[in-house]
Amino acid sequence: MRYIWTIIWSLLLTNMSFYVLSSMQGGEYHFSTACIIGFIFALFVIILGEAGVKDPETE
Repeated sequence: MRYIWTIIWSLLLTNMSFYVLSSMQGGEYHFSTACIIGFIFALFVIILGEAGVKDPETE
């Protein structure tokens, strides 16, 4: 379930960022490019979360 939420949030935040930045620059907003970057960002976050951050073990 956490992977699904990671993908959803990364897509939402990436698309929002792309939309705002393209509006500020006067360019065109490309949904497909923003989604591709969002999936790459989600993959990076998932790998970082699995490999980099460890939960403390409880006894």
